[in-house]
Amino acid sequence: MDAVRVALLRDVLAGTRWPQDARRFALALRASVAPRGGGLLLAGTEAYEPWHLAAHLSDESAWSGLPELAPTLVRHRVAAGEPAHLAVGLGRIAAAGRGETVLLVAPERPGEDLLERVHDARRAGARVLALDGGGDPEVGGLAHESLVVGGDDEVDLDIVQHLVSAAAGENGRPPAGGRRTFRDRLSGLADRLTQPPPARW
Repeated sequence: MDAVRVALLRDVLAGTRWPQDARRFALALRASVAPRGGGLLLAGTEAYEPWHLAAHLSDESAWSGLPELAPTLVRHRVAAGEPAHLAVGLGRIAAAGRGETVLLVAPERPGEDLLERVHDARRAGARVLALDGGGDPEVGGLAHESLVVGGDDEVDLDIVQHLVSAAAGENGRPPAGGRRTFRDRLSGLADRLTQPPPARW
């Protein structure tokens, strides 16, 4: 989803909690990975692999000059012969420790195996964040920071992932000379174009 579509989505959701909550969560994500220099592990449940979020975070990483936002997608099942970037299994989460961040995307309750591995990572010093589609208390208890999307909300977990990934890449590191990136300028223009006209009295 490009900057213009994200700005339009924020405009549609103005007056709800989602643009602000997504920015808060994105700032927590940035604060988790930036001082640690990377090591972002992205995992879903056995039934849901967050491919789209992985792609969007990789794009935001490149556009914003924040390499630490580029995630490693952790998968429940890895087929023989998969390329290296698609061959990272759950053992990687269990091996995570201080300086690394685990981002869990859970439309439904994760299996016990995944929860145990995330618990091990947290106990070893990894930071845990969760996009939680079910409000599961165990997921909430594991996460240092979570954003819960319930069935009665105005949005679904896919929309929230778009909002979070876009917000995570906004206002990245300025390039040499302090100039804003093209991505920042495009995002600012899109926000201005979608603002309502000023009231005239």
